[in-house]
Amino acid sequence: MTGLVYKSTGSWYTVKTPLGDTYECRIKGKFRIKGIKSTNPIAVGDFVDFELETDNNQVSGVIHNIHDRTNYIVRKSVNLSKQTHIIASNIDQVFLMITINNPPTSTSFIDRFLVTANAYSIKTVLLFNKIDTYDEETLDEVRYLAHVYRKIGYECIGVSAVTGKNVDKVKTLMLNKVSMFSGHSGVGKSTLVNAIEPTLDIKTKEISTLHMQGQHTTTFAEMFDLAFGGKIIDTPGIKGFGVVDMDKEEIGDYFPEIFKLKQDCKFNNCLHIKEPNCAVKKALDNDEIAFSRYRSYLQIVEGEDEHYRTDTWESQ
Repeated sequence: MTGLVYKSTGSWYTVKTPLGDTYECRIKGKFRIKGIKSTNPIAVGDFVDFELETDNNQVSGVIHNIHDRTNYIVRKSVNLSKQTHIIASNIDQVFLMITINNPPTSTSFIDRFLVTANAYSIKTVLLFNKIDTYDEETLDEVRYLAHVYRKIGYECIGVSAVTGKNVDKVKTLMLNKVSMFSGHSGVGKSTLVNAIEPTLDIKTKEISTLHMQGQHTTTFAEMFDLAFGGKIIDTPGIKGFGVVDMDKEEIGDYFPEIFKLKQDCKFNNCLHIKEPNCAVKKALDNDEIAFSRYRSYLQIVEGEDEHYRTDTWESQ
């Protein structure tokens, strides 16, 4: 039988067949996917082949094959720096939710996420949430950030799950697609998903005022069917986002504004740091590239790991 993985809880996987039947499945023996050192060999969004077995009148499935993925999005594993954690696979688009405060989302986090999504050819839309709560000064910050990212080709939408602002716009983008929602814990993912599809009733929690961070609501990624067509993957909140190993020379290719200029650099292996006649540094001096983006680029090239090495999926 073939099915789609809707939920992964570490050792068990909820798999749904094309006919709509759902089975709890486990992996057959040691299961390794060639070329991927992952803490979770199977992820939400995977198509798998499985066989049914009955034990004590309980029917369950045993997964023996995983279909090729069109894409997947990964992050560094918490304690095993050499390994990765596959968040989800076969994604049409990801909505990265951003809040200016309550909790704050840093530009380095946004940029690390975008680099990873870009590397795996996954379209990303930036959602600036909770805009109903911002004063004029904070809204100016939203406008500035939206300008920075629109300029390099990203779609940016200001949303409010509370007032419903632009929720229909997001729903239109999601029609008949597999969409993943991601961002820090507390940015309002669950609230927005509930506004998009009220019947799901995904749990939400208040922001912790002590640390200005969201409290844990989702432990594992989970896929849901949408009544208006399409699927949504709700993910745990992420505190940090470590970029999976890339060659220094290729990192700039995942920054669209840097990739666009690199052919104008004097050296074809220019890292845009200390090299002479660098088109990227010239553009930076002329305010044609946002300094925050260049700073994120440098952090990734120089391998500043301390920002995310200790981060975890939110856990109870």
